[in-house]
Amino acid sequence: MNSSTNSSPMNSTIAAIATPAGRGAIAVVRLSGPDALAICQRHIQPTLQPRHASFASFVVDGQMLDEVVAIYFQAPHSYTGEDVVEISCHGSSYIQQALLATLLADGCRMAEPGEFTRRAFLNGRLNLSQAEAVADLIDATNRGAQRMAVSQLRGGYAALLGELRERFVELTALLELELDFSEEEVEFADRSQLRNLLTTLIERCRKLADSFTLGNAIRCGVPVAIIGPPNAGKSTLLNRLVGDDRAIVSDQPGTTRDTVEETVTLDGIGFRFIDTAGLRHSDNEIEQVGIERSYRAASRATVVVYVVDRSDSASLPQQLAALAQSVALADKQLIVVCNKSDRYNNMPLPVAENLPTAVDAILPISAQTGDGIDALQQRLTDRYRQEGDDLEPTVSNLRHYEALTHIVEASQRALDALQQNMPADLVAIDLRDALYHLGTITGEVAPDEILGTIFSRFCVGK
Repeated sequence: MNSSTNSSPMNSTIAAIATPAGRGAIAVVRLSGPDALAICQRHIQPTLQPRHASFASFVVDGQMLDEVVAIYFQAPHSYTGEDVVEISCHGSSYIQQALLATLLADGCRMAEPGEFTRRAFLNGRLNLSQAEAVADLIDATNRGAQRMAVSQLRGGYAALLGELRERFVELTALLELELDFSEEEVEFADRSQLRNLLTTLIERCRKLADSFTLGNAIRCGVPVAIIGPPNAGKSTLLNRLVGDDRAIVSDQPGTTRDTVEETVTLDGIGFRFIDTAGLRHSDNEIEQVGIERSYRAASRATVVVYVVDRSDSASLPQQLAALAQSVALADKQLIVVCNKSDRYNNMPLPVAENLPTAVDAILPISAQTGDGIDALQQRLTDRYRQEGDDLEPTVSNLRHYEALTHIVEASQRALDALQQNMPADLVAIDLRDALYHLGTITGEVAPDEILGTIFSRFCVGK
């Protein structure tokens, strides 16, 4: 593993409060390092046994500070791979700080953000992608994000990356072996076979990179832009979806001048619904700014819910054609909702084949009464629901996506060179470049600046 150590000595013993600040029933203080057990035993009796919870008094200068439960994890069978002690004390902020101050005075030092997980990585307990999954699991705000982080932490994603690395190493080794016998003009690998293998690797890496759209949406909340003409019922729909009067509703056109955003969890998946200004021609300067923001919101969204008054749905082809001039709809889930069906239930629904762009669904709803909202929610969640325990590896980390993009580009250069029968050394250069970027994901290549950026995201105590 080409990784430098933490700026602080790895042979030191670190300590930190592992639970959030604030009043609570209990708090956990964690220690890790060679002196973790010895420091704790100065204040705790009886002797701590590995993987046993011990109820004891924590004593400072002969006086009991608190009754605690301490658990000793003996190296290497711990989260960090070092000796670890976790002390559960009462949640008093005074007790937490006094206990931590005692440990620091006895030879511990304060842990840096993410240092426990960083040590787990440096000691080989986790690879870098699994370590980042720990941060994602801590930050998970819905079931979809939690399941994706758990899947990555369990190693399915890491196993796939490891398999990809083996294939790249095999390819590179075959080509570099030729270099050693270049004067004899020996060719150790069938070039057509190499091209086929490299093509397969490019497809797998590209598929992983393409999964970032889904993974990032699940982790951060799927952005859903609610778009349409004025008075179609966009704000009423937002309020219905979030279960609150979040947006102002008025019969007067153009009342929404700015985007209004609210996050909702549906069937364990987070959605960020964005109400927007009505799309129309307007000479009002402020309303024009609002309409421009509507187009930007639609461009950045993963899902576009286009709201049209059912009584005006005949003009939908023209409306979508105008929208497509400002927003690239091909890579988005486009759902058309024909609102006000409680009033115009006898009006025919548009036909998808007559529309100028592909539509995922055309749904009749009444944002006022709630009719059809369940079907809309179902359509949204079906796209992002992940079933079963063995989830398909999904990229949710921007750093990984950028690295995979570099891998695809370098591999494509190598494939082009193979197809042009270029010398093995030129092909190997691009394969080594692909291997380098793959190593930045797993941690085989982990410069200080990469590690510093990654682990700075963590809270102190993790």
